[in-house]
Amino acid sequence: MEAAGHDTKHTLDLPLRNRTPDNDILDLAEKETRIVVTKDDDFVQSYLVTGKPAKLLFVATGNISNNELEKLVQANLKKIEEAFEEHHFIEIGQDILAIHE
Repeated sequence: MEAAGHDTKHTLDLPLRNRTPDNDILDLAEKETRIVVTKDDDFVQSYLVTGKPAKLLFVATGNISNNELEKLVQANLKKIEEAFEEHHFIEIGQDILAIHE
């Protein structure tokens, strides 16, 4: 997404890397006004219960390669960007782009 002009951070960029607690990720997303992009259902549950993160892109593709995932996001990036202009919780799958309220 950086190639499309988006400022991104991966958990591997954080001090605790992939061991970063979910609450730390939520705090960072809030502090830096970031969209959390995840396959982890824990973030969906957090969003539904607490409204955090403020914006969530849930990747519901099952097991696909990173290359396939990158192609899927690139193919839908414009729609994702437009959806986040008005919505806060979006789900992407191999055959769907769903907006949740």
